[in-house]
Amino acid sequence: MPSANPADDTAADVDIVALLERGRTMSTPVLRAAVDRLAPPMDTVAAYHFGWIDAEGRPSDGDGGKAVRPALALLSAEAAGASPETGIPGAVAVELVHNFSLLHDDLMDGDEQRRHRDTVWKVHGPAQAILVGDALFALANEVLLELGTVDAGRATRRLTTATRKLIDGQAQDISYEHRERVTVEECLEMEGNKTGALLACAVSIGAVLGGADDRTADTLEAYGYHLGLAFQAVDDLLGIWGDPVATGKQTWSDLRQRKKSLPVVAALAAGGPASQHLGELLAADAKSNEFDSFSEEEFATRAALIEEAGGREWTSQEARRQHAIAVDALNGVEMPPHVRAQLVALADFVVVRKR
Repeated sequence: MPSANPADDTAADVDIVALLERGRTMSTPVLRAAVDRLAPPMDTVAAYHFGWIDAEGRPSDGDGGKAVRPALALLSAEAAGASPETGIPGAVAVELVHNFSLLHDDLMDGDEQRRHRDTVWKVHGPAQAILVGDALFALANEVLLELGTVDAGRATRRLTTATRKLIDGQAQDISYEHRERVTVEECLEMEGNKTGALLACAVSIGAVLGGADDRTADTLEAYGYHLGLAFQAVDDLLGIWGDPVATGKQTWSDLRQRKKSLPVVAALAAGGPASQHLGELLAADAKSNEFDSFSEEEFATRAALIEEAGGREWTSQEARRQHAIAVDALNGVEMPPHVRAQLVALADFVVVRKR
C-alpha cells in the first residue's frame, strides 16, 4: 500500500511475525498466571479456549489467535517513551476482555468452530462458556488494579469503557440480524463499538500505564479505533469469501448467521437489480423455516449477488479508507520512528491478512 508519509516507508522493513510473537511471548506467562487463579474447572476450560490444552486436557500448541492486541499494548508503552514491559499488564487485560467476548459471542452466534477446533460451549457446554467468559472479564480488571497506581486506575477506566462499548456492539449486531434493513452508518457504529473500541484501548493502555497524558492516549485511541474499523471490514469480507482452511470457519459463515455485515449492508443500499434481488432473498430467508438446511449453492447465490451489487468492492475500499485515517492519526503523537513504523506495519497487516 503506498504511503503518504516518507517515514512510513520503513514499515516495509518490519518483521510482523516477530512483532506479533513478541507480544504473545511477553504477555503469555502473565496471562497464564492470571488464568491459573480461576477455580476448577474454569481454569481448565479457559486453558482449552486459549489453545494451551486439548479437549482431553493434554498439552497443546493450539492456535491462540493473531495476538494483535498484545502487540499494540506493548508498542503503546514504547510510543509514550516507556519500556515494552510496562505495557504487559495492559496487554494481558485487553486479551482477557477480548477472549471474554469470544466465549460469549461463539455461544450467542452458535459458532461450533474457532481457530480450527470446537468452541468451548460445544466441548464444555454453554454454562461453562458463560462462566469462564465472566471470569476472564473480572480477571482483566484485577490484573490492572492490583498494580495499585494512579495510572493503573486510569487504564482500568479506559478498559471498562471499551468493554461496555464492545457489549453495546454485540447487542447491536444481534438485533440487526432480525431487521430487514440496516444502514451503512448503523453498521459502522456497531462495528466501531464491537471491534474498534477494544483495539483503541489496546493501543492506548500501555501508554497510560507508562504515564502518558490523556491527549496522547486519546490520539493513540483514534489510531486504534479506525484500525478496528479496517480490521472489521476485512473480517466481514473473510466472513463471506474467506477460505475455511485459513479462517477456521465454515464457508459463507456470516451468511449462515444472517449477519448484516458491511458487504451485505452496502449491497442492499446500492440499488439496482442485484441489490433488489438480494433484498428479496434475504427478506424471504428471515421468514423461512428451511434456512438451516440451505445448500451451498443457495449461499453462493447470495454471495454472488452481494458482489454484483458492489458490496464486496465497497467494503474493500472502506478497509483501505479506515487504514489511511488510522495511520494519519499517528502524526498527532511524537514517538520513536521505529515504533511508528511498527504501528504502520501492523495497520498494513490488518488490511492484507487472510484469517
